[in-house]
Amino acid sequence: MKVLFVSNDPTIFDADSATRARMRTYAAVIGELHIVSAAGLAAREAHEENLHLYPVHSWKLFRIGALEKRAHALILERGVEVVSAQDPFEQGLAALRATRGTNAKLHIQVHTDFLSPWFVRSGNWRSPRVRMPLLNRYRRELADQVLPEANGIRTVSERVKNSLIERYGSHIPEPSVIPVAVDLTVPEPARLPMHPAFTFALITVGRLEPEKRVEDILAALALVVPHYPMVGLFVVGEGSERGKLERMARHLGIADKVVFLGNRPDAHGLMANAQAFIQASAYEGYSRTLIEAALAKVPIITTDVGVVGEVFKGYEDVLSVPVADPTALSLAIVGFIEDMAVRQELPRRAEATARAHLAAQGNLAERIRDDLARMLRNV
Repeated sequence: MKVLFVSNDPTIFDADSATRARMRTYAAVIGELHIVSAAGLAAREAHEENLHLYPVHSWKLFRIGALEKRAHALILERGVEVVSAQDPFEQGLAALRATRGTNAKLHIQVHTDFLSPWFVRSGNWRSPRVRMPLLNRYRRELADQVLPEANGIRTVSERVKNSLIERYGSHIPEPSVIPVAVDLTVPEPARLPMHPAFTFALITVGRLEPEKRVEDILAALALVVPHYPMVGLFVVGEGSERGKLERMARHLGIADKVVFLGNRPDAHGLMANAQAFIQASAYEGYSRTLIEAALAKVPIITTDVGVVGEVFKGYEDVLSVPVADPTALSLAIVGFIEDMAVRQELPRRAEATARAHLAAQGNLAERIRDDLARMLRNV
């Protein structure tokens, strides 16, 4: 089978990256895999045995057209049978346009819960307001154009699949559910920096972008610290919100309780030495970080997003709270501080649940291949 991915992940051009390794695995089972992706000027075309990579160098304003043009040429040159876009937004529109006038079939991957109300919502009376990108409203409109034209759709969770069926009904093919890959190997625990201002360490890991709502974690911490001064937070990750978050911590009077560590290659190992992992995301398609936290055997506090409810059960595996509710987050933190038995029992259950979930997924590369082949047969 000859397949073309339309991507927006420049790390595939790094020969040593985890993404490149995953693409090699996909190519080995698919047969012939071509990938076009937006990338920096340093990225170069690369060809391996079954894997062929083509960088697209373009300003954002012209990126959809550039991806479309390169993908269309490859469909004709290589006899591509399936074009799979990694999202139903910019990449999806480029893939849709690229397949027009060809025999290639359109497949769309949906990795994020873009139909969550929080995809465009900034906050409520209980929470800080977080400015969501205006682009998100445009992306919903793109998805409304692209998904009804797809011959096949893959989602990463039942939550996302159900949201698509509710919105589009019979206007789209029934989506398949194939989660993202998570490495079962748990790295050695990494030591958190010593910090004299606190001894009960919370940790959050992820991109510092609006949808992660780290503001809610800071607001929750400000509620907890006056009563439990031993509590503090390590923030692992970088992003556009970092400056705002640092200013917010100072404004709330908890700057000495929050440590920004930036991007860390040992983030997974750092989790194991924290007293609790905390996530306040507005929405997630899957949330690989929750699985990694469970494998690291750290107690988890999370908003009700991604695979929460589908894989992890609230108050059985994790403490789950509503989105944009710092008070609920603060109560969950206090629950872990005051109840040692819960802090010991929930991680054991979450780890067992995560391992059972991953074991049930089988070979993801083969499932993706079979999903594409099934789509071709059905069309």
